Amino acid sequence: MSGPPRVGVVGHIEWIQFAVVPHVPTAGAIAHASAAFEHAAGGGAVAAVQLARLAGGAVLFAALGDDEHGARAREELASRGVTPHAGIRAGVGTRRGFTYLDDDHERTITLLDPRLVPHAADPLPWELLRDLDGVYFTGGDAGALRAARKARVLVASARAAGVVAEAGVQLDALVLSAADPGERVEAGALDPAPRLIVRTRGADGGSWTGPDGEAGAWAAAPLPAPAVDSYGCGDAFAAGLTFGLAAGMPVAAAAQVGARCGARCLTGRGPYEAMERW
Repeated sequence: MSGPPRVGVVGHIEWIQFAVVPHVPTAGAIAHASAAFEHAAGGGAVAAVQLARLAGGAVLFAALGDDEHGARAREELASRGVTPHAGIRAGVGTRRGFTYLDDDHERTITLLDPRLVPHAADPLPWELLRDLDGVYFTGGDAGALRAARKARVLVASARAAGVVAEAGVQLDALVLSAADPGERVEAGALDPAPRLIVRTRGADGGSWTGPDGEAGAWAAAPLPAPAVDSYGCGDAFAAGLTFGLAAGMPVAAAAQVGARCGARCLTGRGPYEAMERW
């Protein structure tokens, strides 16, 4: 392949307010934040920005409310190298959330509104997806997932497993956190089965299984700077993996790209302060 792969995301955006605190307050306590800021974030947005950093640009198919947060989200993502295509939900607010970032480098998220995801019926340029080398899917209806399957490589979050099962498409890779019960997918739940199952284990690296019992593992990438917070690390990993597979790399090499992206993200405040570049 000459030049970087053409990549994109089909998924969700959330407008997140962040507060930096020593620790998450206990019931009835008052916490004093040392810093506060806000971003267009959520898994789809973070993965799209990381892909844009790696590939020099990325498209994002999503859904937003017809409100100020939706407009600000489009502006911010465009400023970060992402071309957003969003179905606008009339009379609906963009999903908001609040996140504590604490001294243990952890993030604790509270979501305030219903999740908005793109639908195939949204008047978006879905035909662009067939020209992409790789797409990462975090949310959408079955039709949106089928449109994403037109890309050469399709990777999805385990949190979208229900839609994957409904759409009946084969993924090139399903990414899940081995430590997160919300991302558990039972054997045989997806038909056809994904070509790869990729399990992340944070500081312990991760593993993957492929067809015919083929399997492998990777070690966590060394941190390029001290750890700050973990918001967006998993999404950055998935974006790096998608980039690597879209570029034609072997699974082990693509996973290492993902590991570097996750490690770099851990060293920045919030989702975008530290992101890997290719």
